[in-house]
Amino acid sequence: MCDCNPEVTVAALTERRGRFLLVEERIDGRLLLNQPAGHLERGETLLEAVVREVREESAWAFTPERLLGVYLWRQPLTRRLYKRFAFTGAVHDHRPEQPLDTGIVSTCWLTRDEIRAGGERLRSPLVLRCVEDYLRGATAGLEPIGHFELEAALAVPTREL
Repeated sequence: MCDCNPEVTVAALTERRGRFLLVEERIDGRLLLNQPAGHLERGETLLEAVVREVREESAWAFTPERLLGVYLWRQPLTRRLYKRFAFTGAVHDHRPEQPLDTGIVSTCWLTRDEIRAGGERLRSPLVLRCVEDYLRGATAGLEPIGHFELEAALAVPTREL
């Protein structure tokens, strides 16, 4: 795999009364903490992907409200490069009877200090970084998030330079 082509992922950060929604997932026999997150699937927009991932991993419906950030991270053991689009928003319509995605053991609501104390249990350093960025107000509107199918892109008139 060319290490210059990152895998595109999405993540959701949602907060209620100072606690953040996380999932506990079993990876290689270890129980790790992460925001609800996953890979962009063929034909999906970034916003569709984050809504789907939150429902699959936490049984909550997610409404994206803001772009938190775009992060590049190289997994040190596999050397895989990830480009994470993180969104903030609200959850609603919890379905506790819904089975969670493969590997997800449970969901939990943790404070920043509890997340920070998770240390080695964090799936990546992006888990805490997203919380810290959110708490310092580093968000942008959703307007810059564009999705163009080939036909739509070709229909947009271009200007001569």
